[in-house]
Amino acid sequence: MYSVKLEKLVERFELENLTPEVLYADRKVMEIGVNRPALQLTGFFDYFDSKRLQVIGKVETTYLEKMCPTKRKDSLSRLFSYSEIPCIVLTKEINLLPEMYNLAIQSNTPIFKSNLNTSEFLAEVIRWLNIELGPRTSMHGVLVDIYGEGVLIIGESGIGKSETALELLRRGHRLVADDAVDIKRVSGTTLVGKAPAVLENFIEVRGIGIVDIKQIFGIESIKQTKEINLVIKLETWNHEKQYDRLGLDNEYMDILGIKVISHRIPIRPGRNLAIICETAAVNFRQKKMGYNAAEALNKRVIEQLQQRQGE
Repeated sequence: MYSVKLEKLVERFELENLTPEVLYADRKVMEIGVNRPALQLTGFFDYFDSKRLQVIGKVETTYLEKMCPTKRKDSLSRLFSYSEIPCIVLTKEINLLPEMYNLAIQSNTPIFKSNLNTSEFLAEVIRWLNIELGPRTSMHGVLVDIYGEGVLIIGESGIGKSETALELLRRGHRLVADDAVDIKRVSGTTLVGKAPAVLENFIEVRGIGIVDIKQIFGIESIKQTKEINLVIKLETWNHEKQYDRLGLDNEYMDILGIKVISHRIPIRPGRNLAIICETAAVNFRQKKMGYNAAEALNKRVIEQLQQRQGE
């Protein structure tokens, strides 16, 4: 179970503290989902997830304002009785009701206000929480931004991953991480990789040692985070092994439950790995845009065979 400090959320979204008497330094948000307690204000608390961030917008506030004072206090009292609530956020142009303020002080629940409207705040905070609280893992490899595609290069230690990345940097591409790549699943289809803080901007080249990429190639040669679009696995050439020569069928690698297209590249003397990685990235982009060279060639061959049979 991952968590993010409430202080970080407050700082990130520049939230105004409406209950300065309530201390929140030790509070954490542990749920990605965000809840608007509309049904809860009517008294329906079945399936209420009190560990989520609670957001009150115009609809909820208007409903509360139309209730009689006694019923409004009872409704809010039940909501504030859940001590697991990390905080309550009021969105733009929503005023703090006196009953809400009093109950927040009594229950030690912080209330903040955002300068965004409800839809904007929900979209931004959910996206941010997905990044901060998403499942994560660490992999041995190199992550490089090649023509806008995040390419994760993996393989046995010493096979040439860092040297390949170094050549790619010399050719104008950008390094994200070398040796260790921290990976987060930020949605059901997206993985984002970055370097561990201690290794940022550094790359290890056997025979030379540690190289500071930022100092040698400049700020334009590095990138802090990048979506992982493609995996290239470097492996020693095996004469007894069959390698894909057409690319009609995709291979996939499962990372945190997401299948990422993968290529196995056999290593042998004379192969320019940097150019191969560039070609793989461009070919991947072409496929995303609807053009598949292998299928185009296969179609051309079939058409020629059909023409010959018809002659």
